Amino acid sequence: MILSCGEALIDMLPRVSTTGEACFAPYAGGAVFNTAIALGRLGAPAAFFSGVSTDMLGEILADTLTASKVDVSLLARSDRPTTVAFVKLVEGQATYAFYDEATAGRMLSSDQLPALPEAVSTLFFGGISLVNDPAASTYEALQAREAPARVTMIDPNIRPGFIEGKEEAYRARIERMIAQADLVKLSDEDLLWLEGEGDLGDLARGILARGPKVVFITEGAKGARALTATEDRFVAARKVEVADTVGAGDTFNAGVLAALQQAGALSKARVASLTATELDAALALGIRAAAVTVSRPGANPPWAHELEAPAA
Repeated sequence: MILSCGEALIDMLPRVSTTGEACFAPYAGGAVFNTAIALGRLGAPAAFFSGVSTDMLGEILADTLTASKVDVSLLARSDRPTTVAFVKLVEGQATYAFYDEATAGRMLSSDQLPALPEAVSTLFFGGISLVNDPAASTYEALQAREAPARVTMIDPNIRPGFIEGKEEAYRARIERMIAQADLVKLSDEDLLWLEGEGDLGDLARGILARGPKVVFITEGAKGARALTATEDRFVAARKVEVADTVGAGDTFNAGVLAALQQAGALSKARVASLTATELDAALALGIRAAAVTVSRPGANPPWAHELEAPAA
């Protein structure tokens, strides 16, 4: 089972009312939440861990997970409010305004960490859940506790506007978690933010030198790469009409993990020795699934049956 650990929130997405007025509509979301949803829809054994409210919006989150075949038995429920993010789209690119003070997700503490069942082989971390304490330290502690025996993956999914005034502590946490992770996913923008200007391949190899076994780099409309100590693989993106990019990277992560799960490769030993064929398959499923997500509004990852028919 793949356990996604991180934020769950309500995205308020821009829409037009029936009378033609600008408005916002609520959608369950959050980067790590989206990855859990995508994993469940792709048929991978998926579970989710986060601080989730018992309020009306929290019920929407839990029900949405269940509807996408994600196990919610490990959720840390509380009566604190749900995080809300208002989304603005500029030429299809999403920017966010977060309302996160004293929420169930942000106030997640170490005493709420669950004992994990043996069925959990892999833990996925990332998103804005790694910015603010106590939740950020709680997720880091969970990774540190489980990384010696289970596969861990991190995608920081960096939101520079969200970490203003916290950059030093945030960078230090991401560095520590990357060093403990087996799998790291970064967008090209995230990689440059972390490492500074340079060749993407060289920068990714610098990340590998710190401990991870595989680094995945997404390059937007170009495609994605996977680098290991011995391999450098690239798969081109699919050409689709883009509605927006909300959830694209999150779905890519799920595709990668689902492909590795299907290959029986989600163990400490196997992720350290992935073949070129396995890496290509992981990239291909990640790209194929993400292409569906960007072709429709909001974070709406595909179900496995939507990927069964070959693309024209």
